[in-house]
Amino acid sequence: LGDTEAIKPGRYLVSDIELLQSGKHPGKTNLTDADNALGILRYFSDQPAVIIVKHNNPCGAAVSDSLEDAYHKAYMADRVAAFGGCIAVNRSIDKQTAESIAKQYAEVVVAPDFEEGALDILSERKNLRVIRINNIHKLNTFIGQRVVEFKNLIDGGIVAQWSFAPQALTSSDFTIATCNYKDKEYVINRAPTEQEFADIRFGWLLESGITSNSVIYVKNGVSVGIGTGEQDRVGVAEIARDKAYRKLADRYCFEAFGIPYHDLTDRDKKAEIDDRVAKKKGGLIGATMVSDAFFPFRDGIDVGIREGISAVVQPGGSLNDYQSIEACNEANVTMVLTGQRSFKH
Repeated sequence: LGDTEAIKPGRYLVSDIELLQSGKHPGKTNLTDADNALGILRYFSDQPAVIIVKHNNPCGAAVSDSLEDAYHKAYMADRVAAFGGCIAVNRSIDKQTAESIAKQYAEVVVAPDFEEGALDILSERKNLRVIRINNIHKLNTFIGQRVVEFKNLIDGGIVAQWSFAPQALTSSDFTIATCNYKDKEYVINRAPTEQEFADIRFGWLLESGITSNSVIYVKNGVSVGIGTGEQDRVGVAEIARDKAYRKLADRYCFEAFGIPYHDLTDRDKKAEIDDRVAKKKGGLIGATMVSDAFFPFRDGIDVGIREGISAVVQPGGSLNDYQSIEACNEANVTMVLTGQRSFKH
């Protein structure tokens, strides 16, 4: 811990915000939500990205060719949880994106800057905290940097530890899953495609900002189902799967009728949506499954395989890694290992 450094001049982020609008002053959770969002955003400086955080965990995340599209995808990934959340972006907010944000209820919007007219649109939301942090443009310089985390004990003691920093940052940092069990070598049959590698990287770096135990599903640069803070791995895989189904049903309902799925009373229309979601398997067909620690048995991976995932990324290191490799090969699913857990508590 003796190697820690104070914040250097010109390197401030959430520690020194510029509050452009505030019906209410940002609270502790608002600021830690913003900080956690920036901790994820630092890995996606090469393209427009949006992270929506609620209670220190992302509920929607997306990268895209435009900020407006990234926001729309992140928001629709979990409209319900995004209500009252913190929206963090890595590009200047334009009028189109501001109009999309202003249609919803959010607590906080964090951006490096705002284009002409964008603030006028956001000001329509009187209690919205609008925060400018110019150094968001420098977020990539924070990659690999760790800070000291503190946990206070009930007797007044303090536990200090270094924060997590993912080492797998590019496709070459991930290794094809392989292991030896009882003198037999087990190897994944299929290497990831270019798109699968893109989702593997996106999912693994998104995972770095999620409370453990966690399993998430991502597809085409968008979060599909996020499971957080559970005690068993197969259970959190199922929770993330179930959320993917529910969130897709809500999205279909909102797009078709402008109301939440929960408020839809027409049984026939509800059955039609349920059928569409079932055919799409909650949007999980072709998705990448991400786990912040190894799968103790194959049952966790089987949860995703039954829904049609095409790729898995996990640390590896279980005595039963061979089971996970067998499960993937049976379904022609690729799997890569990071060799590093992504625990966050």
